[in-house]
Amino acid sequence: MLFSSNVFLYFYIPIVLVLYYLSPRKLRNLTLFLVSLFFYGWGEPVYVLLMVATILLNYAFGAWIAKRKAKQKPAKGVLAAGVAANLLILGFFKYTGFLLSSLQSVLPFMASVKIPEISLPIGISFYVFQSMSYIIDVYRDDAPVQKNPITFGTYVTLFPQLIAGPIVRYADVAQQLKSRRENIRDFASGVRLFIVGLSKKVLLANQMGAMWNALQLQSGTLAAWVGIAAYSLQLYFDFSGYSDMARGLGRMLGFEFLENFNYPYISRSITEFWRRWHISLSTWFREYVYIPLGGNRKGIKRQIVNLLVVWGLTGLWHGASWNFLLWGLYYGILLIIEKVVLLKVLEKTPGVLRHIYAMFIVLLGWALFYFEDMTALGAFFTRAFSFTGSGTAEINVILGYLPLFLVSTVAATPLGAACWKKLQTKPGAAYVGIGIAGVLLLLCVAALASSSYNPFIYFRF
Repeated sequence: MLFSSNVFLYFYIPIVLVLYYLSPRKLRNLTLFLVSLFFYGWGEPVYVLLMVATILLNYAFGAWIAKRKAKQKPAKGVLAAGVAANLLILGFFKYTGFLLSSLQSVLPFMASVKIPEISLPIGISFYVFQSMSYIIDVYRDDAPVQKNPITFGTYVTLFPQLIAGPIVRYADVAQQLKSRRENIRDFASGVRLFIVGLSKKVLLANQMGAMWNALQLQSGTLAAWVGIAAYSLQLYFDFSGYSDMARGLGRMLGFEFLENFNYPYISRSITEFWRRWHISLSTWFREYVYIPLGGNRKGIKRQIVNLLVVWGLTGLWHGASWNFLLWGLYYGILLIIEKVVLLKVLEKTPGVLRHIYAMFIVLLGWALFYFEDMTALGAFFTRAFSFTGSGTAEINVILGYLPLFLVSTVAATPLGAACWKKLQTKPGAAYVGIGIAGVLLLLCVAALASSSYNPFIYFRF
């Protein structure tokens, strides 16, 4: 069920809000747990059982870890077993086919082995990572063990961020699960944030995706560069829009999730870009992989190895394909180069040139991210760097989408937020805000009614 679908907007979320606020406070977690299972089961009912099994597994490991720590017994082995169990679940569903096909390409005797078709449960990368964060946080004493399985199940299944994030660490919401207090101000703020996210998705991401698809049919260099720029905007508004909707829904229900995007396309280095893009994933890998590996505490050589491990895993987290692994290592190598030498050079470089450098690198990275077929990737780079002239067809496509492309480009900067901040100091700003939200919602409803193109890119991760 998509947030930007009529079923969700007109039926699911109104019913959920009514049920939630009619429930006694002590039963609200149970209500959320049940409606979240229904939300997930709407698209993949068979995998609800997998999710429940994951909940029970990690609840048991958390209790086991806490019990051993209370008796002052070593719990590191239990933690390792819990992490391994989660990784086995994720690995089986996400990487079995990739691993077998890779082995077939290098081991002739496996050529006759039939690779099983294993469908990927939606959002498994997100909820498995959240489950692992729970047992790790309990082991570290960063959060108390959860004794109520329903409350823990609510954390894992919470529908606003269940299938496309942001990744919510257990330590960040443990207290909210126990004693959150909803209020009208936060609810209204959540509604506004949800509408902003919905607008990003429906009004901008969908259009930029259509532009990218149209320009891929053209052969000129200009079409290649404008097209990959449109795709980069689609990715940003698709995922940041979903994150905003998730945070908005969370506020309506009394939760506060951390921000997941902070205008990444204004970055002036790759290091800055990854401090602004998919913040929850970067934070997860830093807290649970990079720092435990030693971080930057064991010398530059060990730090380089740690960075390559983290970014290789980051790439594979996005998908079981060689292009994702290469994409992760691409950024890992660039971050190492910046850390070792390039950042010092960039500090002395004019800001405009630094921004051009960062966006050039990011656009190349998104091409590597998009094309799973290396032949298609090579063909794209050939178009991009062959300086082929533009034909009438591609110029018409670009001109047709140009107004929305420019709006999307400006919307990817903090300009709109800065204008809104100034507007809030004026009399009647609250009514203006309500009016803007109302207009955006009407535009979204009209767009959804007139278009069938409405994918969420990050659902497949």
